[in-house]
Amino acid sequence: MLASLLLLISNTIMYSTPLVFGALGGLVSEKSGVTNIGLEGMMTVGAATGVCVAYLTGNPWIGFLAAGIAGGLIAVLHAVASVSLRADQSVSGIAINLLGAGASLFMVRIVFGALNTPPVPRKLPKILSDSSKLGVFSRLNFEVTAVIALVLMIVIWFIFKKTKWGLRVSSVGEHPVVADSLGLNVYKIRYTCVIISGFLAGLGGASMTLSILSNFVPTAISGHGFIALTAVIFGKWKPVGVYLSCLFFGLAQALVIQIGGGAILSSQIVAMLPYVLTIIVLVLFVGRSVGPKASGVPYEKGK
Repeated sequence: MLASLLLLISNTIMYSTPLVFGALGGLVSEKSGVTNIGLEGMMTVGAATGVCVAYLTGNPWIGFLAAGIAGGLIAVLHAVASVSLRADQSVSGIAINLLGAGASLFMVRIVFGALNTPPVPRKLPKILSDSSKLGVFSRLNFEVTAVIALVLMIVIWFIFKKTKWGLRVSSVGEHPVVADSLGLNVYKIRYTCVIISGFLAGLGGASMTLSILSNFVPTAISGHGFIALTAVIFGKWKPVGVYLSCLFFGLAQALVIQIGGGAILSSQIVAMLPYVLTIIVLVLFVGRSVGPKASGVPYEKGK
């Protein structure tokens, strides 16, 4: 019983980690007033880039960093469309998702000549390299990316709660006209936040392929970007709430792995659990959670 519980906790944290990176990225973007529906595409690009670079260099940390940079670069496209060109942010995000999926498959095909990559030489490490002496508690050996995600959540909470820059981002997301009248550069702040969002989403994708899977397949992300976006809403646009929401969705995925399919429910029905919960959360909370007032609204200086 204890072993099963510890394994459930470990798997919950493991599967929630990519969601935490993606959701924190979505939070930063939305706090500045830009809705980032393109998290799925950015995570997919990060997942593919991380494996390609880690395989070619033999260093998963270089791949992890490269994944964040790749996510940030594709986020620039979203920033140009949403901030500079004042395009519909939802349409731009959907385009990023399509572009991210296509670009990832193209990149993997160029590097490996196939849609699936071979396993990387080394995965990102766990907290304890040798946990055999811990007995049953070795099941609580977390990936290092889980610690990084937790630290990032604390840092982002501190920035929005205690720093002037966090206050400026929030003011741009709430009242961009007022923020502009006070001398804040709305465009610059939004560009910065969208790029940070893409960088974090890229890290989320890499944490999936370099920490959990060890290789890239076309279904590596499979909706995690949309679940991360739901976690932002469920968490009420607050870093701690977003983190706990990701743990909730990670728990759903962990239950899928441990329950599996049986005589009562088929494995296909059990595998639907995280996505069904996502829909339920959206139905129950999307009307009750109120995000930044200017989120999704393009800003044009002087109007």
